[in-house]
Amino acid sequence: MSKEKAVEKNQMLDVIREEDVLPLSKTIILGIQHTFTMFGATVLVPIITGLDISVALFMAGIGTLIFHLITKGRVPAFLGSSFAFIAPIAAVAGAAGTDTFKPEMLPYAQGGIVVAGLIYLLVAGLVSVFGYEKVVRFFPPIVTGPIIMVIGLKLAPTAIGMASGNWMLAIVAFVIVAFVSIFTKGFIKLLPVICGLIGGYIVAIITGNVDFAPIGDAAILGIPKFTMAKFDFSAIMMIAPVAIATMVEHIGDVLAIGETVEKDFMKEPGLHRTLIGDGIATSISAMFGGPANTTYSENTGVLALTRVHKPLIMRVAAGFAILVGIIPKLGALISSIPVPVVGGISIILFGMIAAIGGRTLVENKVDFTQSRNLIIAAVILVLGLGGASLPVNIGDVNFAVEGMALAAIVGIILNKVLPEK
Repeated sequence: MSKEKAVEKNQMLDVIREEDVLPLSKTIILGIQHTFTMFGATVLVPIITGLDISVALFMAGIGTLIFHLITKGRVPAFLGSSFAFIAPIAAVAGAAGTDTFKPEMLPYAQGGIVVAGLIYLLVAGLVSVFGYEKVVRFFPPIVTGPIIMVIGLKLAPTAIGMASGNWMLAIVAFVIVAFVSIFTKGFIKLLPVICGLIGGYIVAIITGNVDFAPIGDAAILGIPKFTMAKFDFSAIMMIAPVAIATMVEHIGDVLAIGETVEKDFMKEPGLHRTLIGDGIATSISAMFGGPANTTYSENTGVLALTRVHKPLIMRVAAGFAILVGIIPKLGALISSIPVPVVGGISIILFGMIAAIGGRTLVENKVDFTQSRNLIIAAVILVLGLGGASLPVNIGDVNFAVEGMALAAIVGIILNKVLPEK
C-alpha cells in the first residue's frame, strides 16, 4: 500500500487535516460540496439588494482566494456575501423590487462598502502593533461558547423557513445526510451534503417540484456585469460604520472555525491576517459591483459534519464559485435545487455550529454554579437570538449594532465587570 493510500485510509477513520493527502478527484468533489453549501446564502444578498448575482458569486470565489493567500492558506474558511450590509445598502439605494429602489445609487453603496473593508485594515494594524493577546483576553470560553451557539442558532429560523416549503423533501434530505454521516464508511462518509442534495433533488424531480425552464433559458457562458464603485461622503457614513459590528462577527467566526478544527487561528496565522484578508476581499468585491464578503458559518457546519479540515478544499470551492459566476447555465442548475432540500440539510449544519459552542463550554469546564457565568451566557443568548438592536447616532452617522455583534460586546463587558468570585 502506498504512503498516500495509507494516510488516506487512516484519516477516513478520524479527521482529515491540512497536512494530509487526498487524491485530486476526491478533493474536487469535496470542494463542490462546499460550493453547494454557500450558494443559497451568497445569491440571496444580491437578490435582496439589487446587485448582480454572477458578480457576487465571482467575487466570493476571488475573495476566498485572497483571504487564503493572506492567511498563508491555513484557515479553512469560505467567504460569501455578508447579510450585515443589506440594511445600509437599502438605505442608500432602496430595496430591490420596490418603488423606492434606485439602481443608479448602488455604485455609491459599493463605495461605502469599499471603505468599510479598509477599516478592517486599520484595525488589523492596531492588532498587529499591540498584539492579538490583548484581543483574545476579552474572549474567554464563557464568552466564546455562547457566541458560537448564537452563530448557529441565529440561523435556525432560516433553516426552518426553507424546510417548511415542502417538509417531505426536507425530511428526505435530512435523513440522507444523517444516514451517510453515521452509517457509511470510506470516502462516501465525507459527502453527506452532496448525497443529501442529490437524493433530495431526485425525489423533487419525481414529485414534479423542479422547474427546468431557467436552465434551458440560461446562457452557457456570460461575463458578469461588473460595475465600478463611486464614492459619496454621505453614503460612506451610512455604510462604513457597519464594519464595527462585522469585525466583532468576524472574530466570532474565526473562533468558531478554530474550535471546529481545534486550532488557534487567532495566534497563527494571526487575527491581524484574517482581518486583512476579510477586509481586502470585501473592498475588492465592492469595487467591482459585489457585496461585502464574510466568513460563512454554513461552510463551518460542513467542517464540523465531515471532519475534513483541509483549507485546500475551500480554495477548490472558490474556483467553482468563479466558474458558476461565468457559466450562467451552471448557476441555473444549482438554483433549480428546491429550497426545502437545502433547508433539510441546513437543520443539521446550523445545529452543528451551536453544538460546537456547547462543546467549548464543556471542554473548558465552565462552572455554571457561578451566577456570573449564568448571567453572561444568558445575556449573550437572549441578545443574540432575540433580535436586540442598539441604534448609534453620531451626527450624520447612523447605524445599528445588533445580533451577535451586540451580544458579544455586552458579554465582553459583563465578563470584565462582574467579579469572578
